Amino acid sequence: MTAAPVISAHNLNLVFETNDGPVQALKDVNLEIAKGEFVSFIGPSGCGKTTFLRCIAALERPTGGTLTVNAISPEEARRARSYGYVFQAAGLYPWRTIAGNVKLPLEIMGYTRAEQEARVEKVLALVDLAGFGKKFPWQLSGGMQQRASIARALAFDADILLMDEPFGALDEIVRDRLNEELLKLWAATGKTIGFVTHSIPEAVYLSTKIVVMSPRPGRITDVIESPLPRGERPLEIRDSKEFLEIAHRVREGLRAGHAYEV
Repeated sequence: MTAAPVISAHNLNLVFETNDGPVQALKDVNLEIAKGEFVSFIGPSGCGKTTFLRCIAALERPTGGTLTVNAISPEEARRARSYGYVFQAAGLYPWRTIAGNVKLPLEIMGYTRAEQEARVEKVLALVDLAGFGKKFPWQLSGGMQQRASIARALAFDADILLMDEPFGALDEIVRDRLNEELLKLWAATGKTIGFVTHSIPEAVYLSTKIVVMSPRPGRITDVIESPLPRGERPLEIRDSKEFLEIAHRVREGLRAGHAYEV
């Protein structure tokens, strides 16, 4: 028996009402994401990548179609703590230590102090920040702050990790390293990951599935199943024939998507 998809969208639409009239952010989006997949969403600014991620997280409410997360509504999934969310900016409180920032959701959820300490220690090790718990955000580099943000999203061990362009503001060298570390983390945890990016190489390097989206109204123009090996991938794989072929298909999908512009 085939397992039910973790995330399932059918004919999903979202229209924002603005002072200038209605704006259709998503149009007829159909997508299924299976357990343990790493799915990247790529497209030009304003194509609905982040909006779709926010719908999954119940931060936006679709105006048409259906969307389920773990076979329940996004609102129910949020109450069930089914996902962690990593935003574009690390969003760490400067007056809290790194450990204090990571344990914040655990405090809100009512975990005991012993449970909080154990979980914080575990996730800081997962993101290679063991020993940095007593530091404050301003004492860490931008890349380390973003890793702390990922640790915070992992702290309550949700099955789904939603990441909205978390490495977009970092330089290429740091970004490459964090891409490698994210794949190691994914291999170690087996979580289902939804990842928004503007970078074709990043999308191809990280993903088991790449969702290419068009400019507004946001539509899916292509869904590419990656033939690259799952789990950890050396950066050198980006020079391989398979990698370059996938990147070319993504680029063609982005180009084709502009035919939808109105």
